Amino acid sequence: MDFAFFNSDFFVWIILPLFIFSARIIDVSLGTIRLIFISRGFKYYAPIIGFFEILVWLFAISQIMQHLNNLFLILAYALGFSAGTFIGIYLEEKLSLGTVLIQIITRKNSLGMLEELQTKKFKTTVIEAEGEAGHIKMIFIVTKRQNIGKVLETVKEFNPKAFYAIEDVRAAHEGIPSSHKSFAEQLKTFTTFRKGK
Repeated sequence: MDFAFFNSDFFVWIILPLFIFSARIIDVSLGTIRLIFISRGFKYYAPIIGFFEILVWLFAISQIMQHLNNLFLILAYALGFSAGTFIGIYLEEKLSLGTVLIQIITRKNSLGMLEELQTKKFKTTVIEAEGEAGHIKMIFIVTKRQNIGKVLETVKEFNPKAFYAIEDVRAAHEGIPSSHKSFAEQLKTFTTFRKGK
């Protein structure tokens, strides 16, 4: 077999750096997704992704070690790492995997917002509290990550100034049976419970 092409300047200084750049994007993207899977409890998928990640990385690093005098390869390796990190995060956002806890704090009357959220099949938990600005309501919603946009759209529609925070949830168990009561009835029951009546 003629290996002249693989020893040519065109291959060593053009083709190989592009290949290393692409390989690095793949392995770092896989690594980013693997770490996200681990943090969210997808323990069966993470090892599979890790297998392919290290396979691609071993090929890339072996080429670097054979061409340490090739500056283009080193730059391609570093640029591929940066691009792979960005692409990995972008892919994870598009996949919308996992469950999140959305916490909303509002000072305004939130009855309309809560009824709208329940109409859209989001289960809410409400806690009345006191803050620096006076009486507030804390609203908690556990939902799939892909539903974040729908929840925030409703929140901003009824109260654009409401404070909200979003946290990842590794696991969630629905231990409270669903209720067919209206939100007003549930809130009345909750308030009565808090007052000890």
